[in-house]
Amino acid sequence: MANDDLVYKTATEISTLFRKRKLSPVEYMAAVIERAEKVQPKINAFTFTHYDEAMDLAKAAEAKFMKRDGRVGPLEGLPIAVKDESWIAGKPTSYGSLTTGKFIPKTTSPNNERIMKAGGIVHARTATPEFSCASYTHSRLWGVTRNPWNRRFTPGGSSGGSGASLAAGTAPLATGSDIGGSIRIPAGACGVVGYKPPYGRNPDDPPFNLDPYCHTGPMARSIQDAILLQNVMCGPSPTDIASLRPKLRLPTDYKPIKGWKIAYSYDLGIYEVDAEVAANMKRALRVFKSLGATVEEVDLGWNRDTIDTPMRHLNHLFGTQLALTAKKHAKIMTTYARNFARKGAKSSAADFFKSMEGAVRMYQTFGPMMEKYDVFICPTNALPAVKADFDENKDEVRINGKISSLPKVLAWCMTPPFNTLSRCPVLAVPTGHAGNGVPTSIQIVGRTYADADVFRAGIAFETALGGWYGTRRTRPDL
Repeated sequence: MANDDLVYKTATEISTLFRKRKLSPVEYMAAVIERAEKVQPKINAFTFTHYDEAMDLAKAAEAKFMKRDGRVGPLEGLPIAVKDESWIAGKPTSYGSLTTGKFIPKTTSPNNERIMKAGGIVHARTATPEFSCASYTHSRLWGVTRNPWNRRFTPGGSSGGSGASLAAGTAPLATGSDIGGSIRIPAGACGVVGYKPPYGRNPDDPPFNLDPYCHTGPMARSIQDAILLQNVMCGPSPTDIASLRPKLRLPTDYKPIKGWKIAYSYDLGIYEVDAEVAANMKRALRVFKSLGATVEEVDLGWNRDTIDTPMRHLNHLFGTQLALTAKKHAKIMTTYARNFARKGAKSSAADFFKSMEGAVRMYQTFGPMMEKYDVFICPTNALPAVKADFDENKDEVRINGKISSLPKVLAWCMTPPFNTLSRCPVLAVPTGHAGNGVPTSIQIVGRTYADADVFRAGIAFETALGGWYGTRRTRPDL
């Protein structure tokens, strides 16, 4: 089997081959590393790499599979690309910032600890914008990360390196975090799967484990793979008081969605949506109809406050953290991080209270609407992507030829409202490509804590399409 075909197999397929002893973890790791070394200069998805250690761990995994009574974990021998903001003891974490120096944590984040305990091998860390505070991925420390489908455009952010790595075939699974869409935005722009679990489902690091907007989650090239990683990441942690009990283990097989009722909106009542994004979503809705679901457009009654609400929240908490950093390090920070810091410095308790009131108003329409439907669908991003080196101090977000009046940092992304509705699970899945080659995507939103519903709808959709990366013509040309 050619290496390019091997590296695009799903994690589930690779794991099955390991168990059947038809593929060695060493052979697979070598193929993934070879692919990464080939495409890294083109897309710049990785920050730190741990290839030598990864090969040693792959050899140890191979030995486990060779034992008749060997116990193997659910991720045994699989390379996992981990976002460069969580901790692994003894290994550097940069947050994409020059301000962090040579920071090497002494402890490991709960998600990473679980991944490694399950046999996953962290072969690389993935690029982020500085402190994960942008919807595109470039930093003064690591440079510009590019979309594998069209390198003139961003892979999204802040988990942009994770999305780019998956699309480029340099990891079968990756981690992300999502405080304003940072899993779903790059999943949408890169044509992969991204899952924002309900708040508390997966543990997180302090202090943002106490922020209901903040979610860690899996990214993958198939929905079964996302479930595989999600089942490892989720569950209560003694280090995170907000993590939920009991652990929810998602199945990988689901019944059809015939008879389901699906609500949808192209624009949430507030966004200008690119014509190609809308056209691809329309085709996706036809797929759901063909599966026996009733599909109905709804009016949520949302207005501009639906965007201002999450921005008030993010400015007050996230922006305040950046403002504290900027007091000492503003000169070496990126323009977008300094902008966020300035907004945080100006935020007041009254602004934060307004964000709480706005969240109440949003759910007063969304919650009752969802009592009538199984899931809700809308685009992930209103535009396939902005350019790779987008500068919010100079550039405009144009959609259908119109300059967006929304805050530039997230003007092209339709994800923040569902951080406000943080207890709703959201699955981002690909719907096709725009004329420039950049993927488009939809968000499948469930009722509060109804994780299985979004995966049931997603798997039905993916199965009807036959998957996304199965042939060479459905992969980026790198």
